[in-house]
Amino acid sequence: MKIAVVKYNAGNIYSVEYALRRLGVEATITSDKETLMSADKVIFPGVGEAETTMNHLRQNRLDEVIKNLKQPVLGICLGMQLLCRHSEEGNADCLGIFDTDVKLFTPARHEDKVPHMGWNTLTHVRSGLFKGFAKEEFVYFVHSFYVPLNEFTAAQTDYILPYSSALHKDNFYATQFHPEKSGAVGERILRNFLEL
Repeated sequence: MKIAVVKYNAGNIYSVEYALRRLGVEATITSDKETLMSADKVIFPGVGEAETTMNHLRQNRLDEVIKNLKQPVLGICLGMQLLCRHSEEGNADCLGIFDTDVKLFTPARHEDKVPHMGWNTLTHVRSGLFKGFAKEEFVYFVHSFYVPLNEFTAAQTDYILPYSSALHKDNFYATQFHPEKSGAVGERILRNFLEL
């Protein structure tokens, strides 16, 4: 099975590669169009800022490549947000796979901290990513922007308000949390993605 990880100016690419290696999978980190198009699965990770990253993707024509992928694609953190229509971070127009916008968390109480950072639970899971989940599981988050609940929501998390911690539409899957930093639960999610 050929697994490709999209190479661009993002921060957590190598932690994703390391997590896959723990599962016995060698991934190719690449920005090559042909390699991405011919892979069995594509992972689109990300730590960074939406506007800068979208500019980089457009300059390198990776925006069109990602939009046209037909195999299962997994967006992680910023990767999930960039698969949406628009982000308030830098007022950026994104890839538009998911017809929803990305919003900045607004603290409702003094104790609400932004970014949302640390372990939190997944509820209302519905997607092949969460096969075998019998209870609410804890996963690891680091983010200041969120995707509201919408028709593509595949898991929810509650922080300041209930929001989409995972999305699914057709061959596109996405998680706001970091499966590669979420221990055994994250490994199970990555394995489920590889088995889709």
